[in-house]
Amino acid sequence: MIKVSLFRSKGELTGFEISGHAESGPYGHDLVCAAVSAVSFGTVNAIISLCDIEPEITQGGEGGYLKVILPGKLSKDIQSKAQLLLEGMEVSLQTIENDYEDYIRINNL
Repeated sequence: MIKVSLFRSKGELTGFEISGHAESGPYGHDLVCAAVSAVSFGTVNAIISLCDIEPEITQGGEGGYLKVILPGKLSKDIQSKAQLLLEGMEVSLQTIENDYEDYIRINNL
């Protein structure tokens, strides 16, 4: 099971943590893991590229773990852009959860 934790402060997303494996198919053919990986890494890459910031990133050695925290004290413009990207990721992950609820759970913290 993939567990997604979305971190919020004052209603705004400040980061996320993803852990576990979906095990919805054989290794290398797990569509749920592939989808979650693509959405989450795509979001991180977009934040770095479009917001020109370096979030705090922690990854597990063997995969199955990603934690991303936005830096504090961002300008309003950068915060707004990063927020929109994180909210887009949330919507994409919710879509995956709706279709594959046996393999992924999202929690808001």
